[in-house]
Amino acid sequence: MQLGPITNCQSCQSSPLEPILFVGYLPPVNTMPPAGQPLDEQPCYPLQLVFCPACTLAQINFVAPPEILFAPDYPYTTGTTRILRENFAQLAEEATALLGLKTSQLVVDIGSNDGTLLGNFHKRGHPVLGIEPTDKSQLANAAGVRSWNRFFNTECAAQVVKELGRPALVTAANVFAHIPDPVAIVAAIADMIGDEGVFINESHYFLSLVETLQYDTIYHEHLRYYSLKSMVRLLETAGLRVFNVKLIPTHGGSIRVYASRNPKYVPNETVARQLQAEESFGLHTVPRMKRFAQDTFKSKSGLLTLLGGLREQNRRIFAIGAPSRASTLVNYCGLDSSLVEAVMEVSGSHKIGKLMPGSDIPVDNEERLYREQPDYALLFSWHIAEEIIPNLTKKGFKGDFIVPLPSPHIIVNPGRG
Repeated sequence: MQLGPITNCQSCQSSPLEPILFVGYLPPVNTMPPAGQPLDEQPCYPLQLVFCPACTLAQINFVAPPEILFAPDYPYTTGTTRILRENFAQLAEEATALLGLKTSQLVVDIGSNDGTLLGNFHKRGHPVLGIEPTDKSQLANAAGVRSWNRFFNTECAAQVVKELGRPALVTAANVFAHIPDPVAIVAAIADMIGDEGVFINESHYFLSLVETLQYDTIYHEHLRYYSLKSMVRLLETAGLRVFNVKLIPTHGGSIRVYASRNPKYVPNETVARQLQAEESFGLHTVPRMKRFAQDTFKSKSGLLTLLGGLREQNRRIFAIGAPSRASTLVNYCGLDSSLVEAVMEVSGSHKIGKLMPGSDIPVDNEERLYREQPDYALLFSWHIAEEIIPNLTKKGFKGDFIVPLPSPHIIVNPGRG
């Protein structure tokens, strides 16, 4: 995929694309310079959400260099997040029951990271293979989950079939937002599974993004944002028919899609029901996209008003967690250390001692939260607030909580009262 501006749809190649939301010129979300040193320049790239009226795919219109976005030491690991571990365990159980998988059948995961997903099939006795371009593949191999350290493409698919045979199941979780050429990748997957196998794709769901104003999930690593309709059209380019879908809670709202060339897999009621839900919402219309942009601005304005008002009262605000999505929120809203004093990360995080991308907000050990007891904790991982708030309260935090999205608001500490 060519670097730089995108003028044609990444899926159907149509043009022009309809501009929806300009987020700004942002640094890559994992560009975190060391704290305590003179500020230096950072690479920044334009970030704008656009919409294809022809195939309904939402996407960004600029490709940043992948060697900067996905360095070999890419920090993200799936196994450290409880909701992902539980989701992947449920996926294995569901797929086994729905597809009647036998333990002798090969399961392949594309973008397998540390092998968390495949570990569930490995425990069941399946031969497995992870395909992962970063050094996280070493973690998987160390755990006994066979993984190849490479990018998935047509050549890789052919090598899998040659060396291991056709997989009965191929999975890709939160991968299709990143890959450079989705049409070519879908074709390679279809060739690999042949006429019998099944492909399961999990993607952050665009309907959930729009409904809950998750503008913070828009960043350069995420080239595309799939509705079911746009995913159906993409899979159809390789003759894959969607026959089952399920909404899942990961990443603030995702969708699990089953597809195959095998005629025995007939689309069930979940497919038509979800497609109708998208139509009823108006998800594929430009006016609804424009409303999303307006609502996003109102949310941004509301957060700045809330934080600014608290700081005028000399209230101290720490943020909790430095996930990738926090970088977009920080930069789009223009947050700095005058509003948010520091970001807390759990002990051992590689982000401690660094600055948030594009900002002067330092990342510090979470122990500081309990020691200094600021008035408020701003939840950057707001989509799992139900998990974070009781945890921080139990560990001794006495302040209140700020949830920034979709509508900024304060939650009183449940430990008081």
